[in-house]
Amino acid sequence: MSRLHVVSGKGGTGKTTVAAALALALATEGRRTLLVEVEGRQGIAQLFETEALPYEERKIAVGPASEGASPWGAPRAEPGKDPLRSGVRRAGEVHALAIDAERALLDYLQMFYKLGSAGRALKKLGAIDFATTIAPGLRDVLLTGKACEAVRRKDKNGRFVYDAVVMDAPPTGRITRFLNVNDEVAGLAKIGPIHNQAQAVMRVLKSPETAVHLVTLLEEMPVQETADGVAELRAAGIPVGGVVINMTRPALLDNGDLDALTARGARTGVAKALSQAGLGGARRGGLADRLIDPLLEQAREHAQRVELERAEHAELTAIGLPTYELELLPEGVDLAGLYRLARDLRKQGPI
Repeated sequence: MSRLHVVSGKGGTGKTTVAAALALALATEGRRTLLVEVEGRQGIAQLFETEALPYEERKIAVGPASEGASPWGAPRAEPGKDPLRSGVRRAGEVHALAIDAERALLDYLQMFYKLGSAGRALKKLGAIDFATTIAPGLRDVLLTGKACEAVRRKDKNGRFVYDAVVMDAPPTGRITRFLNVNDEVAGLAKIGPIHNQAQAVMRVLKSPETAVHLVTLLEEMPVQETADGVAELRAAGIPVGGVVINMTRPALLDNGDLDALTARGARTGVAKALSQAGLGGARRGGLADRLIDPLLEQAREHAQRVELERAEHAELTAIGLPTYELELLPEGVDLAGLYRLARDLRKQGPI
């Protein structure tokens, strides 16, 4: 069985971006990954700057080039030599799938009940939407079941089609209930295909080949929700992988630097430095002198933020999971930025 990576996180932490970067990071050296979206937001298509994803698996990118590969993913070898026989590492492929619960239910009805056109007729009558709305447990079985099927799928030669499947999952507050589908359908079906499907899904989700990764920021609420999410997942017996600290910023100053800036006599030195940089005269009341107080206020706010982030980082470390850090990209996350984050993940070791 290939490996399943489930990525969750509080809203606003960038979990979809991290899921996409992880799928890219895993798609190296000829590996194939599948990036799965289950919330219907088309966030993956936006990140990869492609058209909206249909309900089918589609190649959307090649993985970052590793050492020995060309930057565009094509193997590099000496002229006249086969790159596959020359030890060259090939870039992998990222495929994507936006799972639609209604379409998944039609597939399910065809697979187990051979309804065919009758199933499509039910869709036209609105019965499919009705069923997935009144039975959210069924909806989750369909969404997770499609991803788990991709994890288990093999080609005609008996090899797994994908080396890894990455799921952009619901937020942390709902992740345990979403994944613990066996309990969710217990009151819906005690026996039969739905019950069997739920059990098959849980065998994948609770296997050592599955890991749930939680994305957070160094802020109080996301850190607390991460800690709560880890505790709930562990209680449900669902394997937890690591914590990804997203949008980290460098510490330019700490309280020691601030003390040095505000020490007696330091103000004069700061004014002279500003004046030498061409920012006005250093005399009392001059432009350079007037810049000092606003700069010191910004420095004070920065130092306070650094101290708070260190405290939140300590809280995350206490959870006892591997942690990974991804920097804040001030210009936003475009396709180039996504590849940059993928390389940063790979540098920090296996995830």
